[in-house]
Amino acid sequence: MDKQEIIEKLRDDENYYGEFGRQYLSNSDIRALLNNPLDFKKPSEPTAAFVVGGYFHTCILEPEKLDKYKVIQSSSRNTKVYKELSGGEICLLQHEADDIELMREKVLANDLFRELITEGDVQYEVPGLIELEGMQWKGKADIVNHTNQLIIDLKTTSNLNDFKWSSYKYNYDSQAYIYSQMFGYELVFIVIDKKTKQLGLFDCSDDFLQSGQNKVAKAVQAYREFYGDENFDMNQYYISKTL
Repeated sequence: MDKQEIIEKLRDDENYYGEFGRQYLSNSDIRALLNNPLDFKKPSEPTAAFVVGGYFHTCILEPEKLDKYKVIQSSSRNTKVYKELSGGEICLLQHEADDIELMREKVLANDLFRELITEGDVQYEVPGLIELEGMQWKGKADIVNHTNQLIIDLKTTSNLNDFKWSSYKYNYDSQAYIYSQMFGYELVFIVIDKKTKQLGLFDCSDDFLQSGQNKVAKAVQAYREFYGDENFDMNQYYISKTL
């Protein structure tokens, strides 16, 4: 299977997140590799935050697909009504869906943001594959705007003023580095504050990208140390620091 065939297969979310896609590293692996290599590739349980984030992206990029989300009229996920209607799944609450609709309106009411997201030669949910540090990395860009030669990533935040600093915590620096290498364009973040609905546009400095590159290199080093040697005993892993 050549590179283009792999990329086309990764276009399907089931392949991207499933067994086929797990043979490639991704930005989401960096947290585990840098903080707890024992958690690398462990299946994660779906969370409410993951569902809400998915609804936000779908609402802006592919609103015709919103029907795949189940929305329940309930004040919380602890009510009897929610538990009966959800069938054990994590579903969206009606007030969460309403809030996301409002965020979508705010984002697309901004002339610049609407242009970057919807106008010209734009593609959504674009898969990619690249070799970095001798390892194959996959990615899926929210928006590739060929007209403006930009990769655009949509983010929500609980505090827009802290986004510059939280972007390092959540490894957006490594995401920016990987995606800029993968697609050949600069990456910018379109961000909306979930509380105030204030909007932000963040580009990436050389220092930010260098930080991301350093994380990628360290993640690959950790991968090789822990998973490149079949004789490595995970039970011997521990963290040693001086207090």
